[in-house]
Amino acid sequence: MLFLGDSLSFNQRRWLIYSILAFAYMLVFFQRIAPAVVASDLMQTFNTTGVALGSLAAMYYYIYTAMQIPSGVLADTLGTRLTVSMGGLVAGLGSILFGLAPSFEIASIGRFLVGLGVSVIFIGMMKNNSVWFSERYYATISGLTLFLGNVGAILGAYPLAYVLNWFSWRMVFVAIGGFSLLLAFLSLVWIRNRPQDAGFLSIREQEGKLPHAAIQRHWFDELKKVLVIRELWTGFWMHLGLTGSFFAFIGLWAIPFLSHVHHFSRDVASHYTTTALIAFALVALGGGWLSDKIKQRKPLLLFGGFLYLFVWLCFWIYPTITGPYLYLLFLLLGICAGCFVLVFTVAKELVPPALAGMGISLVNTGLFLGAAITQPLFGWLLDFQWNGAMNGDARIYTIDNYQIAMSLMLGFASIALISAMRVVETYRKI
Repeated sequence: MLFLGDSLSFNQRRWLIYSILAFAYMLVFFQRIAPAVVASDLMQTFNTTGVALGSLAAMYYYIYTAMQIPSGVLADTLGTRLTVSMGGLVAGLGSILFGLAPSFEIASIGRFLVGLGVSVIFIGMMKNNSVWFSERYYATISGLTLFLGNVGAILGAYPLAYVLNWFSWRMVFVAIGGFSLLLAFLSLVWIRNRPQDAGFLSIREQEGKLPHAAIQRHWFDELKKVLVIRELWTGFWMHLGLTGSFFAFIGLWAIPFLSHVHHFSRDVASHYTTTALIAFALVALGGGWLSDKIKQRKPLLLFGGFLYLFVWLCFWIYPTITGPYLYLLFLLLGICAGCFVLVFTVAKELVPPALAGMGISLVNTGLFLGAAITQPLFGWLLDFQWNGAMNGDARIYTIDNYQIAMSLMLGFASIALISAMRVVETYRKI
């Protein structure tokens, strides 16, 4: 059955490819969020400080950031099939190594390999969307993509916390690594880089249009052409300020904050992060659809930027806020962060279609650079005035410690808002 792809119709082939990539992308988000749930386990297992834990979690983001431009080049030259297959193989081996790591150093290497492997999957998927789906619905399909990715993030929150009542964190990461290896094999067998490679006409030819021109020059010359598009860098900075800091907090420090300040158990704390991630997923899906309907991108990005700054002002002024108001703040975090899907759409509409991978990868670099900076810096600010309190081998931080660290989030939120104000409206250019 694995090799009967030639008998599939266009829609069957398109959605089969999309489904494989969607599962791979769900693992990207799971690996991004899971450290928040196992933060205490990691601190106890490896006896780490806050800044060390932040560095371990951010190892994923360091290499992910460095790989974004190369990922765009690979997507535009080597193609989605080989790029995603190789990425899944490396990520799977890295997750298994992380789960089996006997020391902090080996765990860091495993985390590094996970980040290296998954770094190519999103760009490959967005490139796939640009050639297998109509341009008229690119924001919508991008929103669906981010929604499905966030299903993986949701699984890395409360469901993971529940599973950890029965299985060790090590077993979970080994199992996830095995699933990643399976998806790498399926990617190699089933994925095709474009409809023509599977015997179909291109999307534009099916719509009665001329196909887009392929890359004409060496990829390095094309990359230089992308890097000098000033409007793309606005998306880079918005991603750095908004989405990067959101993932840094939700993906590592939110559950320790809720545990230390509000004295919640891991299971209860994960309800709040799950709320943010569900809102994030739904807004990414609905925001893309709404943007395609109104044929505008900037109003929704401005909404997200203003709301994000407001939420962090509330957290900074009143970190002990409780009850439904605390749930509301986490809900709003997810809502405003979900607007980020439109940054990718703007990037795709600012570059020639053949260079979509490079354009998207440039703005995506800002996201992961922001997370890579924020996670250890947030931990360093927590350690800065730590009073020495411990719970076993894990450090306990006070309200004052978190209030100092949250001033960092205000700074990133300000960057996001200023960048949103400078976004160039593309009016759903096709």
